[in-house]
Amino acid sequence: MKGATDRRKVTFALFIATFLAAIEGTIVSTAMPKITGELHGLEQYSWVISVYLLATVIGTPIYGKLADLYGRKSVFMTGALIFLAGSMLSGLSQTMEQLILFRVVQGLGAGALITVPYTIIADIYPFEQRGKVLGWTASIWGIAGIAGPPVGGLLVDYVSWRAIFYMNLPFGMVALTLFHLSFRESFERRKRHIDYPGIVTFAGGMFCFLYALTLLGGETGTPVSRTGTLLWLAGAAVLLTAFFIAERRSPEPIVPLGLFRIRTISTANADSFLICVINVAAIFYVPLWIQGVYGESATYSGLAMIPLSVGWPLGSIVAGNLMAKIGMRRLSITGALFLIAGSAGFATMTASTPVWMLMIFTFLAGMSFGLSLTSFTVAIQSAVGWEVRGSATAMNNFIRNLGQTIGIAVFGMMLHTGSANTLEPAKLEASLHGIFLVILALSFVALLLSLNLPKQEERAEPAAS
Repeated sequence: MKGATDRRKVTFALFIATFLAAIEGTIVSTAMPKITGELHGLEQYSWVISVYLLATVIGTPIYGKLADLYGRKSVFMTGALIFLAGSMLSGLSQTMEQLILFRVVQGLGAGALITVPYTIIADIYPFEQRGKVLGWTASIWGIAGIAGPPVGGLLVDYVSWRAIFYMNLPFGMVALTLFHLSFRESFERRKRHIDYPGIVTFAGGMFCFLYALTLLGGETGTPVSRTGTLLWLAGAAVLLTAFFIAERRSPEPIVPLGLFRIRTISTANADSFLICVINVAAIFYVPLWIQGVYGESATYSGLAMIPLSVGWPLGSIVAGNLMAKIGMRRLSITGALFLIAGSAGFATMTASTPVWMLMIFTFLAGMSFGLSLTSFTVAIQSAVGWEVRGSATAMNNFIRNLGQTIGIAVFGMMLHTGSANTLEPAKLEASLHGIFLVILALSFVALLLSLNLPKQEERAEPAAS
């Protein structure tokens, strides 16, 4: 292999790729009215967004395992090319059905862009520098969350809704070219076993499960809707049972179940799950409080959420800089304390609570997400060697996404059963107050999990790649 990896150029390329995958989750939202008006599919409105997220979630652990089997470079570049192909085809779509199909393709490619970069960074940076770089990587998600809706609005108003997909092509090709020329990987070429039964049963089972959760989140309470949800859940149970059987028999399972016997990994994943359940409550239901209880506009609620979008990347950067000095356990405990403070603020809000106080609560929540989740990523990667690092990283990303999906469904049901469908301020306030009390309780559980992390961090540094 000629030359050595240029870490700065590789990192810059990975930052671009991560940003493109992250912004696609939010940039489409402001374009949807224009898209449905042109392609005539209002009843399929939500599917354009949800199928991208579903495909991304399902693809994440598969790409992680493939990166362990076939090397990071080939898997990352394949995923990036699939993402760019999906972007181009989405921009060319002439019907809503075509757009939904091509968004699935785009999401499948994005699964590589949101997980393999974290693994590559862990490979090319030593522990002392890894946290800082991963902190900056995590902050990209906050930046994408802030930039997505306004950038989408500008492109729709002054160019075309198709431009939100086409814009990925030049930036993506720059990232791919830079990565290809700058990343050098020493990888042993040998025959590999692909866990096809695991891939098929996992993808099918998770689709059934995640689709059932989307139905639960919008549950109407009718016998038909309940029967449909139960059928999808039954299908998920059968396929996921088959998946776990396949994993136990496979010589190269997609999800190495032995990873969960490592205390750092099992505890950090459980904590990540809870924090991401709480995360969706803050992201979705605090704006609803501002609009429904305070009676403010959507624009105003978006501005009031900026402290969360600022606190999250700031917390990630702080965690990255302090990781090598004070360790993952202390950082995650600090993050949990920030989370308790923010959740307690949400749980005690009333219709007369000033907006500036609510903004403090959202900032505390954002800081907690950045501090905790970045700490968990570094800790999990450092607890395993190169050969399973992709799988371990991907599983953590998958568990986070699963937490968000389950959170949306559970809190959606709470909102419906709380008789808040009328959006009357008093009823809405009562329903949201119940949700905020739940996340406060979950915050204390997250603190207990952080306290259960080993004081002496488990470390298994890899061979150089």
